[in-house]
Amino acid sequence: MTSFAGSKVLITGAGSGIGRLMATKIAARGAHTILWDIDRPALEALAQDLSEQGQPCSTYVCDVADREAVRATAQRVLEELGGVDILINNAGVVSGKPLLEISDDAIERTLAVNTLALFWTTRAFLPAMIEQQHGHIVTIASAAGIAGTAGLTDYCASKHAAVGFDEALRVELRHLGHPVRTTVVCPYYVATGMFEGIRSSSPLLPIQNPELVAERIVAAIRKNRARLFLPWILPSSYLFRLFPTALFDAVMRALGVSHGMDEFTGRTPGA
Repeated sequence: MTSFAGSKVLITGAGSGIGRLMATKIAARGAHTILWDIDRPALEALAQDLSEQGQPCSTYVCDVADREAVRATAQRVLEELGGVDILINNAGVVSGKPLLEISDDAIERTLAVNTLALFWTTRAFLPAMIEQQHGHIVTIASAAGIAGTAGLTDYCASKHAAVGFDEALRVELRHLGHPVRTTVVCPYYVATGMFEGIRSSSPLLPIQNPELVAERIVAAIRKNRARLFLPWILPSSYLFRLFPTALFDAVMRALGVSHGMDEFTGRTPGA
């Protein structure tokens, strides 16, 4: 079991959504939470809430898309607090547009936040985990990391990369004999506002409840689960890939995956 009590847990994208919920739940279990986000007011509000409950936390404003900012902020954390025990790479962005409508800048930012940031944060904190002979790296990926869908080419590419990053990192750590755990989380759409407007036409793939998702992630980390899929049916997509492509695509259409983004609006600015 991975223990939260007395541990230092760093969460990127902690200011809102699943990140905020995880921070609250993990802090309640006795951890010192280290909260990163690009949104200073959101961080300050979360820190105030945790402080009122007597739960220790440290906040750092950081744009994880900026490699140098990640390095500088990570160095501050290491100098001020020492190594972290659990790193939760949660920060994410979505554009939600067809390929020919996404701007170049939006594509680059999606990959920078959802994929490249995994490398910068992990490279910053993994050495201390190896030195202290324990640690846990959590990658919040997505169902979009195991099956593609229309309107999410950049997001799906970034999350497929996140799933591959976790798998290769897990194998590499084991191969090198380092006792550092990894967990990858692949949830279907979560009702946090990030995917506002999306629809699910299949009872097998319901829109996920944020509180439940956060609770399941915390439990998965504690139990050292290598993978967490939400809902349970998601791993079947690996079996569907054994089908001819036309049949696989038909299954995705039948489950509503292919047109789930048709009414996407995304989070309202300032929400």
